[in-house]
Amino acid sequence: MHTLPPTRHRIRRSLGAALASFAVVAGLGFGPAPGAHAADNPYERGPAPTNASIEAVRGHYAVSQSTVSSLSATGFGGGTIYYPTTTADGTFGAVAISPGYTGTQSSIAWLGPRLASQGFVVFTIDTLTTVDQPDSRGRQLLAALDHLTRVSPLRTRVDSTRLGVMGHSMGGGGSLEAAKSRPSLRAAVPLTPWNLDKTWPELRTPTLIVGADGDSIAPVSSHSEPFYESLPSSLDRAYLELNGASHFAPNSSNTTIAKYSVSWLKRFIDDDTRYEQFLCPLPRPSLTIEEYRGNCPHTS
Repeated sequence: MHTLPPTRHRIRRSLGAALASFAVVAGLGFGPAPGAHAADNPYERGPAPTNASIEAVRGHYAVSQSTVSSLSATGFGGGTIYYPTTTADGTFGAVAISPGYTGTQSSIAWLGPRLASQGFVVFTIDTLTTVDQPDSRGRQLLAALDHLTRVSPLRTRVDSTRLGVMGHSMGGGGSLEAAKSRPSLRAAVPLTPWNLDKTWPELRTPTLIVGADGDSIAPVSSHSEPFYESLPSSLDRAYLELNGASHFAPNSSNTTIAKYSVSWLKRFIDDDTRYEQFLCPLPRPSLTIEEYRGNCPHTS
């Protein structure tokens, strides 16, 4: 694991803590003003996270959804937008999610309300055909994000500077393609990804790759592991290998996938360092985790 210099964010936070301590010692009788930490990072959303809150089937936010017809979609096959119902907390970061080979959005639909209830706008998409390859799925993920931020009636709810991508299987390979094409993306989470391209040294997007130890379609030895190892060592990156899981683990509600996806997206799309505790120190092997690799502390 790397030990890197503290970021400006951490320096500010340490300085703030020191000043607060000084005030107490000096008998001034006040602590940080309400909302002071939120002012330091206006993208923090919702209450302080706990293991229970990020493992829950639903998070803090009530969720609404909106259907995007394939007829109104350009460059992808339509889909469903899940979003926090409230407008009181301002805009949210957004994530587009692609299904895998022969799959439709229904195969990854559980991620929509689960992630949205934690404070994201989530776009689960259908692809133009169910046999589209990863490069095409990558372009379609970007087209979906463009639709969301430029023409969707919900575009005013989205911060177009805080976007990410996810995907299953060929959609996971597509999320790597999307991150390669658009380095401004803030996070990528490929789920049991498949791609003929095994090396990704060009990526500049913080990337969490989720593999499965029992995957016989995209075995980790020829997909997830080399994908991860090829990422720049300076990049915020992680590799989570699910224990006792198959290639299709992302197609049904999965607490481990959700927990670390939420933490990764919060940490890098929202720069919400409250979620760093779930990523660093690196999670240890468990009943659901075969292996976890990564660099800590994170720098972005």
